[in-house]
Amino acid sequence: MSTNDNLVTANFISQIITNDLKEHKNEGKVATRFPPEPNGYLHIGHAKSICLNFGMAAEFKGSCNLRFDDTNPEKESIEYMQSIERDVQWLGFEWAGLHHASDYFEQLYGYAVQLIEQGLAYVDSLSAEQIRIYRGTLTEPGKESPDRDRSIADNLDLFQRMRAGDFADGQYVLRAKIDMASPNINMRDPALYRIRRVHHQRTGDAWCIYPMYDYTHCISDAIEGITHSLCTLEFEDHRPLYDWVLDQLPDLAHPQQIEFARLQLEYTIVSKRKLNQLVMEKHVQGWDDPRMPTIAGLRRAGFTPKSIRDFCERIGVTKQNSWIEMGVLEYCIREDLNENALRAMAVLQPLRVVIDNYPDEQTEELEVSNHPQRHELGKRIVPFSKVILIEQDDFAEIPPPKFKRLIDGGEVRLRGSYVIKCNEVIKNAEGKIIELRCSYDADTLGKNPEGRKVKGVIHWVSEPHSQPAEIRLYDRLFKVPQPDNEENFLDAINPDSLHVLCDARVEASLVNAQAETGYQFERTGYFCLDTQDSVEGKLVFNRTVSLRDGGWGND
Repeated sequence: MSTNDNLVTANFISQIITNDLKEHKNEGKVATRFPPEPNGYLHIGHAKSICLNFGMAAEFKGSCNLRFDDTNPEKESIEYMQSIERDVQWLGFEWAGLHHASDYFEQLYGYAVQLIEQGLAYVDSLSAEQIRIYRGTLTEPGKESPDRDRSIADNLDLFQRMRAGDFADGQYVLRAKIDMASPNINMRDPALYRIRRVHHQRTGDAWCIYPMYDYTHCISDAIEGITHSLCTLEFEDHRPLYDWVLDQLPDLAHPQQIEFARLQLEYTIVSKRKLNQLVMEKHVQGWDDPRMPTIAGLRRAGFTPKSIRDFCERIGVTKQNSWIEMGVLEYCIREDLNENALRAMAVLQPLRVVIDNYPDEQTEELEVSNHPQRHELGKRIVPFSKVILIEQDDFAEIPPPKFKRLIDGGEVRLRGSYVIKCNEVIKNAEGKIIELRCSYDADTLGKNPEGRKVKGVIHWVSEPHSQPAEIRLYDRLFKVPQPDNEENFLDAINPDSLHVLCDARVEASLVNAQAETGYQFERTGYFCLDTQDSVEGKLVFNRTVSLRDGGWGND
């Protein structure tokens, strides 16, 4: 792991591991793993698991593997694997070993044969629907398959022929022989292998049978020497099966499965199926759309690894599922960017200002600090000229109460520059204000005007020196806190989750804006350069978060 000191504070999992070490379990070793299925991009919920698994390994000077659960090739791809590796590294973590469940296909098959030889697994010809019916319900026990008492010899023969490709997809499955009357439905003779003729992204066409997750996962943990298998609460009912499989294979180590509450973040969904639906149906512009809760989306939106790690630490690790307010995540990124983001000026909806008493051909190069509290971040040059641009909202012909910006006949200070006074308002034929004619006080650069007090300060850019930019103002993708609770989650999509300003202008220094560098556009919000869509002559900036609490898209 890299720079992630104090990532995980004391929690019940930390206490369990501490007690295990005191009792000299696992020879004093701690080994965890992060085992995603490569069937989509990682999301904010995965970030919690990543931080926990890698954090526990770091806290106890152990190791953490990255392992791909690639047993369902129909939905998996190399693209997803690459994105997962990229996201884990971007978050600041380094794995001890990179593994795939497919690395163990031969061993998994051998252990299945061993279970058959022990009379603990059988080949079943029931269809998927029949198996579902035979399984029973939460209140009624299941009933045994007619194939349950098939001989060991016949089971071994059929299983070998399943592997050889002698049967059609779905014709047979291999099931564990446990207890069809168990109160835990997961223990009612669960499937261990199914026939599926699908090209695998790593093993090609070498296999036409693939192991099930519950069977694969525990054995993979054991093979890798994992000591603590950390997973979310939905796997709590699967733990007896995890333990049963390993209990029947005494040559293998027996990791301890520990469950924790999954991350449920308001105004988002974290179902990969639903996220994939958003992408495939083009409700968003891809897995890395800044409105998506994916790590790639958050990264493109301008979130930093530090802010996400901080968020995961703040929400803690518990055994109780609960909803986390979006404001917690927003607070974490604001805190990071307020401390580290470079300051700049951008005018999102420009209004032209001509300073009549400023020399026509003159340009001043004003030195402005990149951060008011961090002088080590240096200064930049901001050009000042006769024609500048200000925000349309920073001028009011008929000002509302307590308006401290520019008005007709009034004065305002330009950030880091002079005091100007509005002398004339120019309108077009439709009555829209298109230009202000102003004058400036040449004695107010860096000091207050003589004999009067100017309260308002606004940002600006020099028109001839500024760069054209497209500004994307993102808001929450969903308009309700818990969209998963809606009858159709798509009905909860926020139709105003993206507002694009095509005619913005940014200060000249931003022509050199860097990827994954946060910028505070003064008085506007925190932004980052969209490197995918920016082109020469037209920069694109995504708003990460507003300056104040109130939502992604609200100042």
